[in-house]
Amino acid sequence: MARKSILVVDDEKNQREILETILSGEGYDVTTASSGEAAMKFVESRRFDLVLTDLKMTGMSGLDLLKELTNFDKSIIVILLTAHGSVDSAVDSLRLGAFDYLQKPYDSAKLLETISRALNKLSALDTEIVSVSPEMDKVKKLILKIAKSNSTVLIRGESGTGKELIARAMHMNSLRANETFQAVNCAAINENLLESELFGHEKGSFTGAVGEKKGLFEIADRGTLFLDEIGELDIALQAKLLRALQEREIRRVGGVKEISVDVRVLAATNRDLLKMTEEKRFREDLYYRLNVLSIEIPPLRERRSDIPVLIDFFVKKHTRGTDRDIKIESAARKVLDDYHYPGNVRQLESALERAILLCENDTVTVEDLPPEMTAGTRPASVDGDSQFKLPPEGVNFEDVERSLIMQAMERTDNNITKSAKLLGLTFRTLQYRLEKFGLKKDDENSDEGQGTGDEG
Repeated sequence: MARKSILVVDDEKNQREILETILSGEGYDVTTASSGEAAMKFVESRRFDLVLTDLKMTGMSGLDLLKELTNFDKSIIVILLTAHGSVDSAVDSLRLGAFDYLQKPYDSAKLLETISRALNKLSALDTEIVSVSPEMDKVKKLILKIAKSNSTVLIRGESGTGKELIARAMHMNSLRANETFQAVNCAAINENLLESELFGHEKGSFTGAVGEKKGLFEIADRGTLFLDEIGELDIALQAKLLRALQEREIRRVGGVKEISVDVRVLAATNRDLLKMTEEKRFREDLYYRLNVLSIEIPPLRERRSDIPVLIDFFVKKHTRGTDRDIKIESAARKVLDDYHYPGNVRQLESALERAILLCENDTVTVEDLPPEMTAGTRPASVDGDSQFKLPPEGVNFEDVERSLIMQAMERTDNNITKSAKLLGLTFRTLQYRLEKFGLKKDDENSDEGQGTGDEG
C-alpha cells in the first residue's frame, strides 16, 4: 500500500526538521515547505493526503494558507499548529474547514494520533464508498471536511451515482453518527402526502388521519434527514421546507403549535436547480439555503478506474451466503470495462446481478449481459428487427444520448412510455432527459401512469 504523503509547512527550519524526523519515522512520505507560498507551489504540482502547517508564519499565515488550499481543492485535509495566544484563530480555522488544530508545545504522541485519526477517517470511507479513482478520493476527503458541520449540503449527481450512499457516509462521519438517519425520496411520494411525511399531522387534519403522526423532521431530531430528488418538491412545500431550515421549527399538518427540531438536512438532486430557479420552478431562496455546502459526484464514465473494483465488489455482494464462485470471462469483463453506463453505478450492479442469475457453470459470458451493453444500444423497434443508428465516432456522450432519444421518440410517434421501454429507461428518467435536451413537446403521447419512479 502506498505511503501517505504529508506536506509540512513552517517558516522555522528546526521545526520543519523535527516534524520531518517524527513523521518519517512513522513511515509517512514527508515534504517540507518554508512558507505558505512555497506550499501552494507543491500542492499545485503534486497530490498530498494531508497538510500540517504552522499558524503564525512570515508572509502568508497558516490561516491564509488554509483559505488558499480550500479554494484550490476543498478535499485537502489540513491540521494547524498554533501557539497558546492564537487559540481563537485556530478555532476559526475549524470553521474554515481545517480538520483539527494542536497547541504548541505539542506532544508528539498527540500529534501522531491526530494525523492518524484524520487519515484513518479517510480510510474508513473506503469500506463505505468502493472506489480507487482520484475523482472519488476527492469526494471522500470533502466528506470528511464537511461531515462535522451542521450546515445543509446539496449532493449533485446523475441518477445511479450513489447520492444516498454519500449522504449516509457523511452522517456516519458526523457528530450525529449515533443518532438516526432518515431518508425520503421526494419524487416517490404523492405531493399531497409528502407534507405529512415530512412534518407529520394531527388527528382529524384530513380524511384518513385517524391519529396524530410524527413527521420525519421530528423523527430525525438530533440526527440527519436526507431529502432525495429535492427538485421534485412543489413550490408550496418548498416554502414550508425553507421555514423549517431557517427557523428550526415545524408545524404538523392541521397543527397550531410550532415544534422545535434539531436536524441536519442533506439534499440530493440530478436536476439543474439553478436553471429551475430561473424558470421559477424552484425557489431561489431555498436553493441558496440548501447549497451552503455542495458535493458533486462524478458519473461512472468519468472515473473508469472504479469499474473493475466495483465489478468485484458487486460479484461478492450478490454471491454472499451462497457457495457460488462466480468468474467473469475476459470478453465479458472487457464489455463491462468499456461500457459508458448512462445509469452509472446502479446500472453496473443491476447488470451484474442479472448476469449472475443467468450464467451457467458460474461463469459470466457476454451472452449473460444486458443487450444494451453487448450491442451498444437497445433494439430500435418493438420486434427487434433493426437497431439505432449511432452518431460518428468522436461525438461526446451527451450528443450520443440526445441522438438515441430523438430516434426513439421518432420511431414511437413521440410516445414517452414506449420510448422509455425501447431505451431501457424508466418513464421519469426519460422525462428528465427530454427536458434536459429541450426535446419535450406539449403534444407528446404518453401514459404517465405506466411509468415508475426515477433512480436517486
